[in-house]
Amino acid sequence: MNKYLILCVDDEREVLDSVIQDLDCFEEHFILEAAESVQEAKALIEESRQEDIKLALILCDHIMPEQTGIQFLIELNQDMQTKPTRKLLLTGQAGLEDTVEAVNHSSLDFYIAKPWQGDELRNIVKNQLTTYMIENEMDLMPWASMLETERVFEAMAKHRLDYGE
Repeated sequence: MNKYLILCVDDEREVLDSVIQDLDCFEEHFILEAAESVQEAKALIEESRQEDIKLALILCDHIMPEQTGIQFLIELNQDMQTKPTRKLLLTGQAGLEDTVEAVNHSSLDFYIAKPWQGDELRNIVKNQLTTYMIENEMDLMPWASMLETERVFEAMAKHRLDYGE
């Protein structure tokens, strides 16, 4: 199986720790990293690229010191290597205008309001990772047991029909 990264970005350490704790169930199959700034996130993404690890999903806060989360997600969407990445905004402070900008630039796949519920966050992340794998991974069978099984099997069946395999 290819290596994939889930990256969580928030400038508040307690929030970041809480998100990582809620998502630690994905660590068996994904690399789970945390960054306290956009600069740190960019360094982790570059490091992953060099190790041929794809950024499958980024969960990003909006209000951060050097660059907003939405600006960062738009930037990632303009890079061909991170365009397929599922982009989630986890914030309590993004205004409607900022959110609309992200949606209009196709840079936001899901919006999660703070405070969040752990089960809800895990389900959203599982759904987004399933979408990512269906769109970007040829061999879906290894992912069937850990992601949304029914959707993975439907995609495999469709792939067989489309390509006559």
